[in-house]
Amino acid sequence: MKRTFTQDERDIVFDLWKQGAGFSDIGRVIDAKPGSIFTILREHGGIKPEKRKRSIQHLTIQEREEIRAGLSANMSIRAIARKINRSPSTISREVNRNRGRRWYKAINADRRAVRLGKRPKPCALSINMELRELVIKKLQLNWSPEQISGWLKVKFPRRKGMQISHETIYKTLYVRSRKVLSNLLMRHLRRGHKMRQGKHHSRSGDRGTINIVNGVSIHDRPKGADKRRSIGHWEGDLVTGSNNTHIATLVDRKTRFTIILKLAGKDSTSVNGALINVFNQLPVIMKKTLTWDRGMELAKHAEFTQKTSIPVYFCDPQCPGQRGTNENTNSLIRQYFPKKTCLYQHSQETLNLVAEELNERPRKTLKFKTPKEIMNRNVALTD
Repeated sequence: MKRTFTQDERDIVFDLWKQGAGFSDIGRVIDAKPGSIFTILREHGGIKPEKRKRSIQHLTIQEREEIRAGLSANMSIRAIARKINRSPSTISREVNRNRGRRWYKAINADRRAVRLGKRPKPCALSINMELRELVIKKLQLNWSPEQISGWLKVKFPRRKGMQISHETIYKTLYVRSRKVLSNLLMRHLRRGHKMRQGKHHSRSGDRGTINIVNGVSIHDRPKGADKRRSIGHWEGDLVTGSNNTHIATLVDRKTRFTIILKLAGKDSTSVNGALINVFNQLPVIMKKTLTWDRGMELAKHAEFTQKTSIPVYFCDPQCPGQRGTNENTNSLIRQYFPKKTCLYQHSQETLNLVAEELNERPRKTLKFKTPKEIMNRNVALTD
């Protein structure tokens, strides 16, 4: 027999999912199979549906009980209306739509009103075709819903009809009943999940600690780098593809300006050579510090510092959050180069085009200006 879940159980499912729990963990809490949990979440795209609020103009269950009692006492429609301070036409419609005076039952009438009241409301993107086409266009350019929402507010400050929240875009994509945006657009999101996941969704796995000889700790990094007060403080890392292929990513902490480098290999000689080559082409104002994780690809950091005059600082073991800007950028880059992609097939010209596209995307943290705009402005001020 198919199990029916109560509203409280459904609330628990969505709350635990938002906190990062998996299907099995949630199932153990409410004694249900993982497949049942998946079915509940899938219907709403992993987004907890808002509880329906009754308008004060709608009849309550108490008022319907008064109507039933009045009908049983052979009171007239007008007398019942006066008793509960409602319009006679309201009482008349209520009785007629619920089997008439003889068969009227308050509980059945109330349940019917709730059921009919669950009709989906029209989505903003289904009404405004201009807005819909613009959102689709930006999604196809791999803009996030939050970037689209912020950009629209800047682009159309006086046209409220051309503004939309990022949550509405997510709901339109994920909630199956809306059917306004194609499911194929979800592949343009940073993470191709078929359901919305909470910020705390867990990942398993643990990596060991690697010691870098004579590596300087991130805790000794200048305060100017920590506070993002000036350009030239970079975070770096490798992005790995199939067949042991890699690319290097560099992100300026202040402007989020991104550089992507093709690598011949992951060895320290190849990585060092690529980094030295790119940094020696940058103006002095853009060369202050480099923060890296504890990967052995930068074991020759002393040689890098000697040839570029840029000190290198290393994060604590298993603390990717200390390079949060770079980690976020790597997830953006994964939209272009998903896992199991052979990165060796992509030329430096292709990587430059991807970096250029990222640098021309508006960012919420930059008040929806682009990294390229902010970087150019800061470089121009020093000329």
